[in-house]
Amino acid sequence: MEQRPFGKTGLTVSAIGFGGAAIWHAPGEKGGVSDDEVDALLNAMLDSGVTLIDTAGMYGLSEERIGRAISGRRNEFVLSSKCGFDRDGNEDWSAEAITAGIDRSLKYLKTDRIDIVHLHSCDMAVLRKGEAIAALHKAVQAGKVGHAAYSGDNEELLWAVESGHFASIQTSLSVCDQRCLDRALPHCHLNGLGVIVKRPLANAFWRFADRPRGEYCEEYWVRAKTMNLKPDPLLWDELFLRFAAFQTGVCSIIIGTRRVEHFRRNIDLLRKGPFPPEQVAALRELFRRHDHGWTGQI
Repeated sequence: MEQRPFGKTGLTVSAIGFGGAAIWHAPGEKGGVSDDEVDALLNAMLDSGVTLIDTAGMYGLSEERIGRAISGRRNEFVLSSKCGFDRDGNEDWSAEAITAGIDRSLKYLKTDRIDIVHLHSCDMAVLRKGEAIAALHKAVQAGKVGHAAYSGDNEELLWAVESGHFASIQTSLSVCDQRCLDRALPHCHLNGLGVIVKRPLANAFWRFADRPRGEYCEEYWVRAKTMNLKPDPLLWDELFLRFAAFQTGVCSIIIGTRRVEHFRRNIDLLRKGPFPPEQVAALRELFRRHDHGWTGQI
């Protein structure tokens, strides 16, 4: 597994990280997975060279399961989480919600520090108010958090990367979601911000022959049809993974899966390296030609 510097933070992360939303649900729920399966999955991830585990306070059972399964291997991976939405009766994005959310995450993850904590896609009003940012930095100063970060897209992402308040960001990027490539990622690369890419596989929209109305990937399905996008001679997952993983400034792409064999295939695909520049340019032009106000998908 390729390891990359994470901006100027001093951290190093694997080029593919694990997305903890995949272990959100309990058995019996849609997409549910057992605790034993989670334990085996997470330990296999670390054994395969994954050094970035990403989760969030709002991802159901995810933080608790990570804490139970791999807290004993804490020094083997960089831990990333997100905060802002409250569970304790505080107002979302208030200082109290940020502080309580971080403390809860520390408890569930069974650790005394979280390397990266993102404000979880808050809007511009929250960013400009500054209360959430100040509370996050207070947690950094207290040693609970290693680096303050922002997760989001569009105008809020640009504000965050240019504000100087954050050491890293997390944003959506795929063949069907290229908005961040125009300004945000070049700024991050120039100024040494770490970059985690979410949804690099566009939620695997190709699983659906017909428009998947109401599914998380519906917008990506529509965009791919509009672009008349074809993976040939590749398979869909290879096209999307190699496009996202090797964009300038990208440190790690996070992929959620419940099956180790799928993750190992992703690692094998990564070993093929980047596409030729002319192929990347063609995919960039294809997006631009059909872009009808296609914003980054949060």
